[in-house]
Amino acid sequence: MFKRSDHDTRPIVRILVEGAPVEARAGDTVSAALLASGRDVRRLTAVSGAPRLPYCMMGVCFDCLVTIDGVGNRQGCLVPVADGMRIEIQKGKREIGR
Repeated sequence: MFKRSDHDTRPIVRILVEGAPVEARAGDTVSAALLASGRDVRRLTAVSGAPRLPYCMMGVCFDCLVTIDGVGNRQGCLVPVADGMRIEIQKGKREIGR
């Protein structure tokens, strides 16, 4: 659905998504990198288990919640990627202690 521009010359940032290496670009948010990766990055809501994708990309809707470096309930649309960042797609509610 999403494709990077062939003219995007920003440096590559390597992140891990569900343990798999993914190439992002410097300046990407976590959500932008996930959408551009072509992977299935739908999270599941806590109550109904409905699938969600990042929607507003500005921190209003909370459909982009992910676990970043072991910390759950992070809004992926507000967090810039960093080299070596570990991202897990949030499945349901946040686990206690994460």
